[in-house]
Amino acid sequence: MDEYMLIFRHEDGTKVASPEQLQIWMKQTMDWIGGISAQNKFVKGIGLPFADAKVVTKKNGKNIVTDGPFGEIKETIGGSIIIKAKSVDEAIEFAKGCPVLQGEGNSVEVRKVAKNDGVH
Repeated sequence: MDEYMLIFRHEDGTKVASPEQLQIWMKQTMDWIGGISAQNKFVKGIGLPFADAKVVTKKNGKNIVTDGPFGEIKETIGGSIIIKAKSVDEAIEFAKGCPVLQGEGNSVEVRKVAKNDGVH
């Protein structure tokens, strides 16, 4: 069985949901993860809050550090989980149930996690 990372992408990270809506989404997400965990296929989750977020870019040969990711961006990464699956198709089936997909334009990227076999 391999590990896959499901990366949660939000089309418009600048929209702010109400505290009530955030609670609803959090419960839906925890229930969804609970279903994966009940199958003994949840490995771990990684949340990515905006607090203390910075972006380092290179411009004119200099490193520039800005607060972010905010403002003009069209997409943000809200977090990810790592699951165990027999195949990419099984990982995709888990991704299809993700509550993130309720938002128009949101997506879940499915990526196989490289095994730590000493190859870089």
